[in-house]
Amino acid sequence: MKIRPLAGLAVLVTLASPAALTAAMKNAETERIAAAATVLDEIRTTPDRDIPKDLWDHAACVAVIPSLKKAAFIFGGEYGKGLISCRVGSAWGSPSFLLLEKGSWGFQIGGETVDVVLLIMNQHGIDRLLQDKVSLGADLSVAGGPVGRDARASTDAQLKAEVLSYSRSQGLFAGVDISGGVLKADNDDNRDLYGREVKGRELLTMNRTQAPKSARPFMAALDRMSVASSRTEPRQ
Repeated sequence: MKIRPLAGLAVLVTLASPAALTAAMKNAETERIAAAATVLDEIRTTPDRDIPKDLWDHAACVAVIPSLKKAAFIFGGEYGKGLISCRVGSAWGSPSFLLLEKGSWGFQIGGETVDVVLLIMNQHGIDRLLQDKVSLGADLSVAGGPVGRDARASTDAQLKAEVLSYSRSQGLFAGVDISGGVLKADNDDNRDLYGREVKGRELLTMNRTQAPKSARPFMAALDRMSVASSRTEPRQ
């Protein structure tokens, strides 16, 4: 007797153990953490085209969305998963998984993936992030961030923005405007990462939850960025 494709898929899903499915999900999350850490490390190794020292030092939170997918059809869109961490004194707090969704209108052919880095620059930006979802450009002012060691070339819009956004594609790192995007906490993946129900709000503000061992690559990459920033002298 032949098993129809859909029926066969149902059998495979039924036979897959909950432990195996959980392991697969955790592997995907671990890979995402490693990818986000790699994005920061590779940015750090290009000091003439990285995030300006002054901006990094004043950022209240940093989000990294590796391999944001851009859709390929007439009605395009972008979707990605990443991590965000906020400063707690001189250290970085436990990270939260997050989602970035962005609809884009217009005729598009082909597709690509880009890495996205967001700097949340002030307390008001953090307060907005604590909502269930936040629209970039509407709930939070956003502008493409400047690159290089010196932020003095920033425009007025960049200086006033609550979020500075960057993208990296095929080795090119530059500021990009992602107005229209929607950010929200990925609480399902947070539950898998921390082993219990934990909201993004708790992770970003209360700092009562210790980051698990699997999150250390991302935390270490944030620390390396901060050390590199503190040792970099702005150009005269």
